[in-house]
Amino acid sequence: MSTAIESLEAALQKAMATLPKVGGFPYLAEALVRAGVKSNVWFLPSCQSLYLTDKGPVIIQGSPLLSGAADVPQFDQAALIRALRVDQAGNSTFEQFLMASWRAGVIRYGVDFIARTVTYYGCLDESYVETYPEVDIVFSVEK
Repeated sequence: MSTAIESLEAALQKAMATLPKVGGFPYLAEALVRAGVKSNVWFLPSCQSLYLTDKGPVIIQGSPLLSGAADVPQFDQAALIRALRVDQAGNSTFEQFLMASWRAGVIRYGVDFIARTVTYYGCLDESYVETYPEVDIVFSVEK
């Protein structure tokens, strides 16, 4: 296993163990920044996630949301914002958030950990950008 994978996995494990139920994403983001992650792109519905880190790129293949052929939902910014607010309030699992995002027409989203933004994209390059706050966490994930 590469040092990039080891560092990323350690950061993810540490963050998930201490993540608050409500508004947890900024804490996860800060843990990843401390581990040298610069950006992350999620591809829906395949649930493939690409992390660009100081130690090298890492791709993680999650469980796809669906299989076979499917019509791509039209990008619906209002539905996406509803899915975000439900998730931010701690009222959905990550898998439920991903499915709600897909149903809102999101085919990928990118996190810029330096600018603290998440950009959600539809298949026709529609987009919605949301910022997240800087937070202070008390654990160290450096390896």
